[in-house]
Amino acid sequence: MFLDAEILSRVQFALSVGFHILFPTLNLGLALFLTFVEFCYLRTRSQVYLNIAKYWIKIFALTFGMGVVSGIVLSYQLGTNFSGFTQKVGPVLGPLFAYEVLTAFFLEAGFLGIMLFGWNKVSPRVHFFSTFLVWVGTTISAFWIMSANSWMQTPAGFTVHDGIYHIDSWWSVIFNPSFLTRYTHMLLAAYLTTAFVLLGISAWHILKNIHFEEAKKTFQIALFAACLVAPLQIVMGDLVGLVIYKHQPLKTAAMEGLWETQKGAPLVLFGIPDKDNQKNHYQIAIPGIASLINTHSLDGEMIGLKSVPKSEQSIVSVVFYSFRVMVGIGLLLLSLSFIGLLFLKRKTLFIHKWYLRTLVYCAPLGFVATIAGWFVAETGRQPWVVYGLILTKESISAVDPEQVLFSLGLFILAYVITFSAYLYYLFKLIKIGPDRAAEDIHTPNYTYLTTDLVKEMPRPAGFKE
Repeated sequence: MFLDAEILSRVQFALSVGFHILFPTLNLGLALFLTFVEFCYLRTRSQVYLNIAKYWIKIFALTFGMGVVSGIVLSYQLGTNFSGFTQKVGPVLGPLFAYEVLTAFFLEAGFLGIMLFGWNKVSPRVHFFSTFLVWVGTTISAFWIMSANSWMQTPAGFTVHDGIYHIDSWWSVIFNPSFLTRYTHMLLAAYLTTAFVLLGISAWHILKNIHFEEAKKTFQIALFAACLVAPLQIVMGDLVGLVIYKHQPLKTAAMEGLWETQKGAPLVLFGIPDKDNQKNHYQIAIPGIASLINTHSLDGEMIGLKSVPKSEQSIVSVVFYSFRVMVGIGLLLLSLSFIGLLFLKRKTLFIHKWYLRTLVYCAPLGFVATIAGWFVAETGRQPWVVYGLILTKESISAVDPEQVLFSLGLFILAYVITFSAYLYYLFKLIKIGPDRAAEDIHTPNYTYLTTDLVKEMPRPAGFKE
């Protein structure tokens, strides 16, 4: 079982996708944040906003580079490990990936140079416009990628000739039944993840009593964003769930740990799914709630996993636990957002050290929830690579398991090295914090003041050690 080309190829691709998704997730949110901060700078000419923009653009650039490098290998893996898949669906997915490059990547790459190096070379308005277009590019990139992936979940707009999938309607392919909800869900996930990265790093700066003005402003922007996005994400998650149950009821059954087809299905709060015996051990459940969530009716009927043979069931335990990790983190981030809003209303936001420390530790949780969500989406689709049409085992290239295992080992080594380097420079940037400029950076002959010359700022009023 271990030396199985299908399993090893899936593990390798899952590792590559899981590693890659970290960086676009952060950049999607950072691009919007930087656009907003530069807009605020244009309106107020406040040096604080400019310092914030210059600082976070460095982190954006570092993350953008990692995203490009980690994304390149994905297309090669489709060809080397899943040639049966690419041969059949190439006429559908190939153009979607090409559109992503033509409409998004070139837009991002074209204006990224101005965004990074144009501070003293273009006007503030031109620089803002460049940052805005980079954000547009990242959003368009996510559009095409999510369209392609959603088509694999809910295929539409095609006909099959001699085993090859051909386009009947590009509109139906791009805007397939699950696309809009999943795309919105992914954007909100990126924005919420980024908001808590901003909150965590700003909280760390406040606790260290450095760069307080920049940290305070960043913290407030991120807190308002989290309070807006977190409840929207809960609502969007419900809409995604409805679409999943309509088009992929077996995925819903795996998410809920539901084996029997029944009305008034219970919500399993805890359990240990056992695929071999087709049941949950040590189950704790609330009657009727799973039906209420997925059908919006307490006595709604839900299809169970036993309705199909074991061979057509996904890896239930992975889907079941990943779903609970995603939802649990989402509820935690929602709670932390509104706790912060309450403290802000009481004007005690920066006094509670326990809250600031909690945000520091919770900064990576958005990434964990995002990866868990992708595990639900991709593992829950199995054993299909294109749901209901093409089995994963039919898509695997004729390669020796030993070759896949060797390349998997190389990928693990490469990812450990590159991610360690990324974290090293990221933490270095976090420690340095925003630079300080005495005058507008767009004004000639300004005096530049580095963080080394900035005296330690006084503690905010009411700050408790």
